[in-house]
Amino acid sequence: MIKIDVVDNGGQWTHREWRMLRELEVDTKIIPNTTPVDKIDTDGLLFSGGAPRIGSETLKLGLAEEYLDKLNIPILGICVGHQFLALHFGGSAGPSKIPEYGKLELIITEPSDLFKDLPERFTVWGSHNDEIYELPPEFTTLAHSKDCAFEAIKHKNRPLYGVQFHPEVEHTEYHYEIFTNFINIVRKFKG
Repeated sequence: MIKIDVVDNGGQWTHREWRMLRELEVDTKIIPNTTPVDKIDTDGLLFSGGAPRIGSETLKLGLAEEYLDKLNIPILGICVGHQFLALHFGGSAGPSKIPEYGKLELIITEPSDLFKDLPERFTVWGSHNDEIYELPPEFTTLAHSKDCAFEAIKHKNRPLYGVQFHPEVEHTEYHYEIFTNFINIVRKFKG
């Protein structure tokens, strides 16, 4: 059985992410973002969304930096977890010019295993005050919305993904499919 732990960054929907993984028959648990790297025994990680502001409260993301540097496993960052991916690898992020709340149209611009077999446009749920401004060179943009240039990103060489929107909520179309696609990425990486 595949194991994917949810790193708790204080998000309002962390338990929903955990529950979706359980419903998809993944061995999962929620772990504090201060869990030492040597105590993590999992096939993949999900960085939950959270309350910390990316520009001023990055320290509240605990050991996320170490997880990215020391673990060679697939990681999916949601909302602030997505923003941190870009920041960690040399991009920039901060307050959104136009914060997104509620339904928005996701426009997929680059085919990827995260959005495998999904339409090029569908409705997702946004809930953020911050966003990525500039993507690091080793990342590629997978999708955008009308007001956010980097709704979904992927590292070019490692199985690291980020989504600005919230795939764990029912208001996002194809939410189970997005999670299933990430599970399949983890399964394939594990071999």
